[in-house]
This record gives sequence, structure tokens and C-alpha cells, in this order.
Amino acid sequence: MNAKNVTAAKPKVGGAIWCAPLGTALPTDAKSDLDPEFKSLGYISKDGLTNANSPSNENTAAWGGDTVLSLMTERPDTFQCTLIEALNVEVLKTVYGADNVTGTLETGITVKASADDLPFYAYVVEMVLKNNVKKRVVIPCGTVTSVGDITYADGTAVGYQTTITAIADTDGKTHYEYMQSAGK
Repeated sequence: MNAKNVTAAKPKVGGAIWCAPLGTALPTDAKSDLDPEFKSLGYISKDGLTNANSPSNENTAAWGGDTVLSLMTERPDTFQCTLIEALNVEVLKTVYGADNVTGTLETGITVKASADDLPFYAYVVEMVLKNNVKKRVVIPCGTVTSVGDITYADGTAVGYQTTITAIADTDGKTHYEYMQSAGK
């Protein structure tokens, strides 16, 4: 046991979640610069990011009730957060699909909600742990599979509770995690 290994996470200054078209060069460490194709999705709510990565198993029982076989049936790898930059065009494109969002704040933004499947993107999550340790989560292929209710109310930031489902890459991996201390 070592209390020095206990940590908490904060978003990296300048943005925590980034997305880019599939095929964009992916980082393979915690500190290198991101490809310029990655666009910031800005602030997320104080609830942070939740990664659900738990297998589901189907058990086979023998006569008498003993479990004699347990087979994994699936292992969904999802990331959930609430994107709170409701005026960020990149957020709107992530939630509604790039083909359904046009314009800028200066020229006027148009959002067209539809039942179209949302595209796949590469995602990178950047955070800072205790003692300025950099952590980066790289999702080579992911898509938005759920958006929670959007609330418009006084005193509450408009946000998009978004679930990104990571899809296995050609190596069968759904995401990669890289950590490195600030001293190296």
C-alpha cells in the first residue's frame, strides 16, 4: 500500500475532451501535442467524466446450483459527461452530427435535429492527476450513443449529457490510457 498512488483528476487547462475525424493521427503518450484536426469540446460539468467498462457474463450452472462456466457476452466501454459549452459549434456537431449544424455565432448557427446515425470520431480526454501527472485517454473510434434531456432553465447551464461508446480498433482495443509525470 502506498498513499502516494492515490489521486484525483482535473481537466487539463484549455480543454478536457477533444474530437477529430477518423484517420487523424492519434497520440501514443500523455504529453505530445495533439494533431490540429482535434477540436475542443470545451468545458464539461463539475460531475466530470465517467467510464463504464464492465463485462457482462452469462453463467452456466450444473445440477445442484454450482456455477461451472462463466462466459463474457459483452464488454461495453462507454464514457459519459455533460458538455456545457452549448454555444460551441463543435459540441453541437458532436451531439447532432456535423451535417446537421451550420454557421457560426457571428453568422448564425442552424441545428437540424434528425434520426440520422451519428458519425464515428476519434476522441482524446486530457486530465491532470496529483503532482501534475498528465493522463490522456485515447478513444480511436467512438460515437455518441445517448444524449440526456436538455434543460433550459434560469440558473442552470444548458448542457448535453452525452454518452460516447468506444468501438474496438483493428487491434481489438476500445481505448488507451497514457500517464506520465511532469518531470519527464
